[in-house]
Amino acid sequence: MPIGLLMIEHRLIERMVGLLEKELNNAESGKKVDSELIYSAVDFFRTYADRTHHGKEEDVLFRELEKKPLSAEHKKIMGDLVAEHAIARKNVKSLFEANQKYAGGDSKALLEIAGYLKTLTSLYPEHIQKEDKHFFIPIMDYFSKEEQDSMLKEFFEFDKNMIHEKYRKVVEQYE
Repeated sequence: MPIGLLMIEHRLIERMVGLLEKELNNAESGKKVDSELIYSAVDFFRTYADRTHHGKEEDVLFRELEKKPLSAEHKKIMGDLVAEHAIARKNVKSLFEANQKYAGGDSKALLEIAGYLKTLTSLYPEHIQKEDKHFFIPIMDYFSKEEQDSMLKEFFEFDKNMIHEKYRKVVEQYE
């Protein structure tokens, strides 16, 4: 099933959230946070969680679901999931900006970092649970075995192109 791959990706995202929870505890207790870890987490969420994982959801799974006669409940959940992806993107961007200030010596940015970490460490576990427990399994009933196999193949193609897309953008940015 194509959702198996997405659920496996959730486990790695949960591990990163665990690392951010430790940084949140540091920030909330007024201790220093690890700016390098936060920069790595931002890259992880931008590339792995958002572009790779959410990309497969939005660009493949949700695209295919939009072609199906979804129940009102499934339409609502899918809309909620897309909105949560947007919230995550916004918070990751803001976390990056706050971390830049903090790394540049602005100790007041620690409060901002704590706020964005709190949002992300609250959002992702609930989001993942919603997908894993209430959405992914029931929505597979909308697809035939052939459609599921086709989607899984498209997921693998999507992943194969990801690293090339990321680093092409890096080069283009500096050109």
